[in-house]
Amino acid sequence: MKTFGASKKFLFADDIEWETVGEGVKRKIMGYDDKIMLVVVAFEEGGIGNEHKHYHSQVTYVESGTFEFSIGGETKTVKGGDTVYIPPHVLHGAVCTKKGTLIDVFSPIREDFME
Repeated sequence: MKTFGASKKFLFADDIEWETVGEGVKRKIMGYDDKIMLVVVAFEEGGIGNEHKHYHSQVTYVESGTFEFSIGGETKTVKGGDTVYIPPHVLHGAVCTKKGTLIDVFSPIREDFME
């Protein structure tokens, strides 16, 4: 496995560029080492996090907005203040129904985000 080291100790949101990752979806990688990663993902209303799966554990905190979240075939509406846990290898995705922001934490690091 390739190692990536660690991010700086202090990261300031204004210094990090948004990366467009889909129509109405952008992200900022806000901190990482080889074991953990935090990513901020901003969605416009109607933005889609396409269904996918990966071997990482994931916890997502809904900072703001409203989302239809599907995890392993079960769909629920989540809003600001809610959290979802996504086990490794489980198909999941989200549709933003009210503009908002998600805070994703992955373990280990999402190597594919670093390419």
